[in-house]
Amino acid sequence: MNARFRAALGHEFADPGLLRQALTHPSAPGRGDGAFQRLEFLGDRVLGLVVAEMLLERFPEVDEGGVGLRMSVLVSEETLIEVARETGLDAALMRDPKARDRRMAEKPAADACEAVIAALYLDGGLDAARQFVRRHWRALVERHAEVERDARSRLQEWSHARALGQPVYTVRARRGPAHRPEFEVEAALSSGERAKGSGGSKRAAAAAAAAALLEKLE
Repeated sequence: MNARFRAALGHEFADPGLLRQALTHPSAPGRGDGAFQRLEFLGDRVLGLVVAEMLLERFPEVDEGGVGLRMSVLVSEETLIEVARETGLDAALMRDPKARDRRMAEKPAADACEAVIAALYLDGGLDAARQFVRRHWRALVERHAEVERDARSRLQEWSHARALGQPVYTVRARRGPAHRPEFEVEAALSSGERAKGSGGSKRAAAAAAAAALLEKLE
């Protein structure tokens, strides 16, 4: 196991076999009983729980739909691949050495990331799994906050620099069921420029509208 991944784990396993099982993908030669998938199944649930905790803490003003949209990105295969790469997990994974296709090489790393979270949970309890997820997902959660803040603040700076005052955001439509709404918001400047954006919350839709308007202006 590489030193980078060992440090990223932040946990000494009482049962090293659990970690070995989590890092042995079903494609690996001599993989045994294939229980990797059972760990992956459990890890998916543990990851969802901890990410949900993080989102509710970080975005107390965002409704269920907005939290759900963020959640779907943060537990996606693409995000798991990113975490696997940054922690060195992808290099520690035992898998089919013949997998040369990029897609065939990356998906096992995403699966193993969930399996490792389950191994941490089984060996050290929820706290061990939670510490791993919080450590490696914190920047990803913040990325969502920065995207929203950045678009609206840049539009405001652009508007003030031209003495156009404060941008005005207006909700133009609300669609979808109550548990997963979608809002359409229009961002407008006093000079007449305007653009629309959609999102699972008014805030997210306003950020999308600001980004769309900036694209038109710049």
